[in-house]
Amino acid sequence: MTGKPRKQVHLAAHFPGVNNTTVWADPASKSQVDFSSFEHLARTAERGLFDFFFLAEGLRLREHLGKVHDLDVVGRPDTFTVLNAVAAVTERLGLAGTINSTYNEPFELAKQFSSLDHLSAGRAAWNVVTSSDAFTGENFRRGGYLDHSQRYVRAEEVVAATRALWDSWGSETLVVDRESGVFARDIPETRFVSSQFDIDARFVLPPSPQGHPVLLQAGDSDDGREFGAKTADAIFTGHGTLEAGQRFYADIKGRLAKYGRTHDELLVFPAATFVIGDTLEDANERARHIRLQQVSPQTAIAFLEQVWGRDLSEYDPDGPLPDVDPDPAAEITRGRVRHVKDPLVVVKSWRERAEADKLSIRELIIEVTSRQQFVGTATQVAEQIDSYVQADAADGFILVPHLTPGGLDEFVDKVVPELQERGSFRTNYTGTTLRDHLGLRTPTRHLEGARAS
Repeated sequence: MTGKPRKQVHLAAHFPGVNNTTVWADPASKSQVDFSSFEHLARTAERGLFDFFFLAEGLRLREHLGKVHDLDVVGRPDTFTVLNAVAAVTERLGLAGTINSTYNEPFELAKQFSSLDHLSAGRAAWNVVTSSDAFTGENFRRGGYLDHSQRYVRAEEVVAATRALWDSWGSETLVVDRESGVFARDIPETRFVSSQFDIDARFVLPPSPQGHPVLLQAGDSDDGREFGAKTADAIFTGHGTLEAGQRFYADIKGRLAKYGRTHDELLVFPAATFVIGDTLEDANERARHIRLQQVSPQTAIAFLEQVWGRDLSEYDPDGPLPDVDPDPAAEITRGRVRHVKDPLVVVKSWRERAEADKLSIRELIIEVTSRQQFVGTATQVAEQIDSYVQADAADGFILVPHLTPGGLDEFVDKVVPELQERGSFRTNYTGTTLRDHLGLRTPTRHLEGARAS
């Protein structure tokens, strides 16, 4: 009797941008804007045979207590500009960009991602996100017009319209003028009407190598999970522990059948950090040092203020939690998703945890803001990652290094060979497109379009 086949680990590299993971003060930290940083991380990921390179999105500088949040000052270059440039210095690495479905139109999205897919020979991916944030919306013509309940309605229609445009060349015909001998293609018009759109267009590009660039999705609400199960090729999630990962994995995979999809048509990628040491003790000490760099005294108070909804600058970050209650209705941070839904409940649990473990404000914030973190020797980190995948808590991970741009180097040099030794990771790229790397099928309409072309 043979056992269950060993699953292959999928890996992606997140460019450390504006987030709580990046360590800015470390001497090894370089520019978040210079192309050399993007090139370094992408080349390292490709050397490690990763599936794709991932860019997050920032549409507006965050404000905290009425001032621009310090972590945002570095800025974010345009996603498509960066990915098209990275395509020129890599050969096989997938290129994933986070682009908002709320503030962009289907025709331009279809053109931009199809162009990236053509220029990269089939390596494009779109991480579809939504927004109902009026503060961010002020940067755009329509402002914060979209009600929260409508964000996934629009997202689903944006994706459907974009796919209709990508598929439109599958039914074109060849027209010949017998007198002049001139050949021409009769590209049919794409007519798409929905609650959000009324589109009548002829798409400007033939089918790209993947037909449909790979679609990722990152929403974790029930609506977000349904949208992902119906639409996405991969899910980007924040579930960190093995148990939480298994619950999410089972839930999202269990939703696929109602949409006529199979288990292997959707991959799950939690975000994860890692710290490697010569020994476990060394790795734990390095991890502690990194967390102290990530959560400075100022950062600890700022994070606390987001939950409390009030100015807490008079409190000592090395002292106890504030004895005042939070203001549930206050929004003192603008331009950032508020993950804490009920501050009163959260604060109650934090107080219990801080009292039980005798934690200061800073120590507590270090505990509650840590991502899924793989810590240990290279062998131990490989074992941990592999165990999550084999236990159906994930199909792979999007790794978020704490340093730009060299934070992935050690992982590729030390952990990737360990995964390969375990038989859980490729030793060569066996395909050319991102769909090849992820084991995803090519859309049927694309095959028809390729034959017609």
